[in-house]
Amino acid sequence: MAEPILSATGIVKTFGGFTALDQVDFSVERGERVGLLGPNGSGKSTLVNCITGTLRNDAGQVIFADERIDRLSTHQRIRRGMARTFQIPRPFHSMTVRENIEIALLYAAGPADSEPRRTTHDANADDAMRIVEEVGLHKKADERSGSLTQVDLRKLELARAMAAHPRLLIADEAMAGLSTGEVDEILALLLRLNQAGVSIVMIEHIMYAVMKFAQRIAVLVAGRKIADGDPQSVIANPDVQKAYLGE
Repeated sequence: MAEPILSATGIVKTFGGFTALDQVDFSVERGERVGLLGPNGSGKSTLVNCITGTLRNDAGQVIFADERIDRLSTHQRIRRGMARTFQIPRPFHSMTVRENIEIALLYAAGPADSEPRRTTHDANADDAMRIVEEVGLHKKADERSGSLTQVDLRKLELARAMAAHPRLLIADEAMAGLSTGEVDEILALLLRLNQAGVSIVMIEHIMYAVMKFAQRIAVLVAGRKIADGDPQSVIANPDVQKAYLGE
């Protein structure tokens, strides 16, 4: 078994009397592609928020790249090489595509505990343009992000995450609302990132995309993990089928 880049063990998160996560274990090996599935309200977003620092877990621990991080701030986790995208892209609409990435480079990239990156404008612009080209937005680099199509907004969201030079990327419904052809575009981009050495967690309701992308799938239901294994075995699991299809 490869060495895990992420290991979350015994994660508990409660909100008042409601238990959103109940002793959840979740890991990602270095270079692995993992699908995280579950019906709405299953705890997927809560788990991701505990891993990335938006929420603090009430019990358990999160180890990232051999360091315990569950008491670090979100920006400290980003500086260590953990990035995520969001279900609803929220770029700076008044800025161009390239400027959105330059901002992310300035504040997200750099050593773990450093101040915002100090670099020349030319170097920052060159790095941003390289990322723009990687996601296929080079022809729209100088367009304002408010004019982008839905699929291009998804690409920009991935580009801003890539600006952190992540070792682990959590893609949260990066293909929601896209056509089959557009889904394939995002899948190809994520696969290229993975081939470049980035471990990726995909949270997605489009089963075609998950089955095509994931090497392993974990399933949450009502705050508990009910399955974790190779995609075909997980999808054939009666408990998983019951969670998605009912009795």
